[in-house]
Amino acid sequence: MKDAASLAQHAHQILDDAEIAGLPNRYRGKVRDNYDLPDGRRILIATDRISAFDRPLASIPFKGQVLTQTARFWFERTADLCPNHVIAYPDPNVVVGRRLDILPVEIVVRGYLAGTTSTSILTRYRRGEREMYGHRLPEGLRPNERLPEAIITPTTKAADGAHDEPLSETEILQQGLLTAAQWRTVSEAALALFARGQALAAERGLILADTKYEFGTDSDGRIVLADEVHTPDSSRYWFAESYAERFADGKAPESFDKDYVRNWVVARCDPYRDPIPPIPAEVVLGAAAVYIRAYETITGETFVLPDPAEMPLDRIRRNLATYLGSGA
Repeated sequence: MKDAASLAQHAHQILDDAEIAGLPNRYRGKVRDNYDLPDGRRILIATDRISAFDRPLASIPFKGQVLTQTARFWFERTADLCPNHVIAYPDPNVVVGRRLDILPVEIVVRGYLAGTTSTSILTRYRRGEREMYGHRLPEGLRPNERLPEAIITPTTKAADGAHDEPLSETEILQQGLLTAAQWRTVSEAALALFARGQALAAERGLILADTKYEFGTDSDGRIVLADEVHTPDSSRYWFAESYAERFADGKAPESFDKDYVRNWVVARCDPYRDPIPPIPAEVVLGAAAVYIRAYETITGETFVLPDPAEMPLDRIRRNLATYLGSGA
């Protein structure tokens, strides 16, 4: 088992930036650095940056590799439910996909009353709200309790530094963000993906509590699953074995998603108003161990640590040069 101490020799192997000379049309997102090729392909490089509360927090070794490889696991197991953007994986941190017109709505599916952000249903429920996202939640729910059924809680796609805003189906249609046909396709796909995710997670002793999906349209107008799916960044996973006992005791479920870093920050500041304090090395390496454990638990596969003498960006540049030079 990889813990913070065993990862210390890899602390320098952080991919904070993925600038690659010669690749065109770079766009730097919160986590991924993207390059749009003239032939309609998009290169997405998952860095180790971690973002929450609509702002950057730190960089965690191997986080980008975990995200890319976990998403690959899920894309391959959900392609029958919804087409996805994937073309190739030339490197453990890199996916090459079809360039899409991303729909202006983020689709969040929730199966439990949970969350820490301002748009989470638990935060709003604690404020006394019961009507949210076009749904009415029953009285008497406790934190982290299973909902009567999974619900979709859409938000706007905010620009960097801005906050996502809650939406309902009615607002999405009235504002013309999606057509009725698009909403029907997206919502049906999201619920099917979530059900598949919960079922497969349960086989691994996990609860998929909630997750976020991003969809786009391709050149034929077809709706396609984009970005990532069921990763520790886009999803909240809990350990099923201890859930019932901890819920009965009023304790937070055991998790290995980015709540590990979120919770450290929340305990020390108001993340929406205050400066984020420097996150110490032991927390960064602890988070790396959490991400690796997440990958291994979700997929059942062993995470192979790279040679500590090679920096991830050097490897990515070499692998992309080989991929693009091969005429792929």
